[in-house]
Amino acid sequence: MSANAVSLETPATPATPSAVVRWYVLMMMCLVYTLSIADRYVVSTVLEPIRLELHLTDWGVAFLTSVGLALFYVLFGFPISYVIDRRSRRNIISISLIIWSLMTTLTGMARGTWTFLAARIGVGIGEAGGTPGANSILSDYFPAARRPMALTIFSLGAPIGAWVAAQIAGQIADHHGWRSVFLWLGVPGVIAGLLVYFTVREPVRGQLDHKDETAAPTFLEAMRFLWSQRSAVHVMAGSAVTALWGWGLMYWLPTYLLREFGLSPGASGDILGPIHLIGGVGATVFTGWLLVWPTMANPRRVVKLLGWWVGLATIVSIAILYTHDLATVKLLCWIFIPSIYFYIGPCFGLLNNLAQPRMRALFCASTLFVANVGNLIVAPNMVGFLSDWFGGAAGADAASLRLALLCLAPTGFWATAHYFWSVRDIVKDQERATGVPV
Repeated sequence: MSANAVSLETPATPATPSAVVRWYVLMMMCLVYTLSIADRYVVSTVLEPIRLELHLTDWGVAFLTSVGLALFYVLFGFPISYVIDRRSRRNIISISLIIWSLMTTLTGMARGTWTFLAARIGVGIGEAGGTPGANSILSDYFPAARRPMALTIFSLGAPIGAWVAAQIAGQIADHHGWRSVFLWLGVPGVIAGLLVYFTVREPVRGQLDHKDETAAPTFLEAMRFLWSQRSAVHVMAGSAVTALWGWGLMYWLPTYLLREFGLSPGASGDILGPIHLIGGVGATVFTGWLLVWPTMANPRRVVKLLGWWVGLATIVSIAILYTHDLATVKLLCWIFIPSIYFYIGPCFGLLNNLAQPRMRALFCASTLFVANVGNLIVAPNMVGFLSDWFGGAAGADAASLRLALLCLAPTGFWATAHYFWSVRDIVKDQERATGVPV
């Protein structure tokens, strides 16, 4: 192999990164996350056209678009994260991004259910290395006190990616068909993957922590440490159930708007896209600004804030499904949709501070496992199954889909409980993991 070939063992640079370098890497990782979210959730914008063309039921289209991607995404997350904790994160992120972008392009070329399923499985395998690698590498560019802020800025990729998947993809679908959406999303990802490889440097692992670790722990050692961090378990469960609730509802909300109000994918995207972009970015930036306050350095205050926010937003999500007025739905979505972004950055930041340096990718992978089983497998398929069941012999329609979504909406209260349960132990658990006093 030539000296210029891509290696997973690129040597780390020992120098402490400058502020300019830190923020450049943060912006690149935000781009990686943006493309991940856009490629993952664009199917929800064109779910109804896909269902109609392939002659599927609600449960059938949910299974086709969610299970293949999510199952391989969560299963590959653990072995890839194990490698991330030992090898060059920069290289793994770059390779992963190129793979899932190519498979996104192939999704648009699929001519049947099996080829569509195979392409989405490829997207899931590729994406398994993106977010855990980005979280781990950013934790070695930003110190413990600034990680929640940095990971909150990183999480701007979620609303930006959702905006791309909703508004831009919706307009492309209206003018060029749903297949073109996947082609337009795939090519830029390949370019971004090459940019990550050639412009991001691999930092020294654990260079900003006070813990002295000479070897990476085994998988079982990392899992035992995670289970012993009781607050980490509750933060992880809270973020996972928040994803089940919020992103599970968002998976079907475009289709619900199409059926209930007779909208096209583009018109639905024109409603939801700006809320994702403006409301989601606004909620994320507000979170980042809030977390730099000295009073928020205590993680107890962060999890309490998350608990109250998600609990109130759950009430709003239920109200959206009770009203039949489009203007009211639009207004309430400006409250509900930003709430599904508010928790991402703080939870990533908290979990990175509750993990030792060489366990961070596995902590992230564990969170993504339970979160994505919920919001990409359980929620879409449960809603699809219930919608078909409520629809009966006449088939699923707007009314049956509303009832199915109302079964999912109250799970936000479950997430709220976990955030408050984490309060008792979170300070001592963070000090134990990082060696940095709160």
